[in-house]
Amino acid sequence: MAKNVLQRKEGVIVGDDVLALFNYAQEKKFAIPAINVTSSSTVVAALEAARDKKAPLILQLSQGGALYFAGKGVANDKQQGSIAGAIAGANYIRAIAPTYGIPVVLHTDHCAKKLLPWLDGMMDADEAYFKEHGEPLFSSHMIDLSEEPVDWNVETTAKYLKRAAPMKQWLEMEIGITGGEEDGVNNEDVDNNSLYTQPEDIYNIYKTLSAISPMFSIAAGFGNVHGVYKPGNVKLHPELLGKHQAYVKEKTGSKKDKPVYLVFHGGSGSAKQEYTDAIGYGVVKVNLDTDLQYAYLTGIRDYILNKKDYLMSPIGNPEGADKPNKKYFDPRVWIREGEKTMSARVAEGLADFNTAGQL
Repeated sequence: MAKNVLQRKEGVIVGDDVLALFNYAQEKKFAIPAINVTSSSTVVAALEAARDKKAPLILQLSQGGALYFAGKGVANDKQQGSIAGAIAGANYIRAIAPTYGIPVVLHTDHCAKKLLPWLDGMMDADEAYFKEHGEPLFSSHMIDLSEEPVDWNVETTAKYLKRAAPMKQWLEMEIGITGGEEDGVNNEDVDNNSLYTQPEDIYNIYKTLSAISPMFSIAAGFGNVHGVYKPGNVKLHPELLGKHQAYVKEKTGSKKDKPVYLVFHGGSGSAKQEYTDAIGYGVVKVNLDTDLQYAYLTGIRDYILNKKDYLMSPIGNPEGADKPNKKYFDPRVWIREGEKTMSARVAEGLADFNTAGQL
């Protein structure tokens, strides 16, 4: 069981526990879903599913999701809104996660070059938290410089890993572009060849970063696309991940068949077999966002449609002109319906990635 390899069994885990969890995931051939959260409501929906399915979980905040956590009305011209929202979200997750009795990796999602001030602000908070508590505020961050020249991508990622290493903080990076559109980053028109990473690039990254810290993962492109598309429209080639692992093992002489911790981006809408194949090649984290956004909507949508006649005015419904409707329009009622349907979709992902029952 995964809890047996962890020092901290529940709540936000950091450092050696994150490394131990990812090693265990590779050994037992499961991946941990990374759920984009934007509010306390989406956090709760994800945690409920993982608790009920006895599974570890990754909760992650994107730059836009962090801003939403702070409030869309706050200024963000210098990323101050997204920094404040990420810190607020992190502190909320740290406070509530132990209640659900599962280990949680607290992560931040894609940080492109133009968003580096956001990452800088969060790492300032990490270092301040580390001074007080002996661990960073966040378990891990993602830096995504995949649209930049490869050399600059690797060099800059290495600088951030050097900053993270003294805190034993995990860093995820991306090489090879993920297509589609997510959170304001649009790669719908990129050349398809850019969606596939080469083994030489993976080895170069591994060699550079492993000299600094073992606590890093690589989101390698194998045709990934953000969003949901009709089956057949996205050509995933997870077998490429196996070639990356074999190449790194050969070049380094590693005793591990899967020396690289890999990440699957653009997971929404993929076939279960594609997940299974990718996990078999050493993927330890699969991002889920678009499917969960839609799942959250469906519960609220169906409630509103089914209760329409009780929601047109504070008083008066089919049961009588003087009947109050507060119990129908109370936000705790209809938002809860969205939590239920999102939680069900998270549970489906936990089953697909073989995460369920691993605790």
